[in-house]
Amino acid sequence: MPADLEATIVLVRHGESTFIEEGRFQGQAETPLSTLGRRQAERAADRLAHPARSPALPIPVRPPLEIVHSPLSRATETASALGAAMAARDAFGQAIPSRPDAGLLEIGQGEWEGLYRSEIETRWGDILAIWRRRPLDAWAPGGESIPAVQARVRGSLAELIGRLAAAGGPTPAAGPHVDRSPVAGYQRDDVDRPWSVVVGHDGVFRVLLLTLFDLPLERFWMWSFDLCGITVIELRNGRAVLHAVNLTEHLAPLLDAAAQEASEERQRSGAL
Repeated sequence: MPADLEATIVLVRHGESTFIEEGRFQGQAETPLSTLGRRQAERAADRLAHPARSPALPIPVRPPLEIVHSPLSRATETASALGAAMAARDAFGQAIPSRPDAGLLEIGQGEWEGLYRSEIETRWGDILAIWRRRPLDAWAPGGESIPAVQARVRGSLAELIGRLAAAGGPTPAAGPHVDRSPVAGYQRDDVDRPWSVVVGHDGVFRVLLLTLFDLPLERFWMWSFDLCGITVIELRNGRAVLHAVNLTEHLAPLLDAAAQEASEERQRSGAL
């Protein structure tokens, strides 16, 4: 990462898919957004299109450089909703480039894809239990290991950061680069830096953050990404700074007690 890079990466998980609605493991299976998923995507899109609304999102004031997304339909649909909202005249008022990146595909779940959680617990209970506790020791039969996923995520991160660095331009000629204080409140945080949106999946976002922050892959389950939650990462002084994690207040009107309980149960299940 360039030592003088000032940029922001915004992660947005896709909306609810039909497999999530039905309680199935999905992995890299093609599953479109459900009715609720489309509504979630619309609300996330409106939030990013109007970041200054209270409470303001900690993202730059300029339009994003691009929207990068997983090629899977549930992420592509979500990315399209974000792009349409940000291109609207009352938002950024210009088209936002969008590109798919196969490195952001969800973790492949092999033989588990399309099966109900109860069926997997019955047939592969021992493997599933290890996956939930020690994810480097077991994974879905025929699926991807976390180190294999990290190998492709590294390439996607390198390209993303490279594009942001190119868009940021050289250090101003007025003088040498000066590190910004790492302590919030001592400088303006609404710097006009380049930023990009990444639309992807729960599992691959876990690996992406572990990679970006140089944390061991054994910590896979330490993160949580709700459907259409927003996470903001600053690239500052050659390192990543986690500015906001899994913001979901924009989804509050869609949540009721039953939906919240179902979301929390799925988080405990280990399904991706």
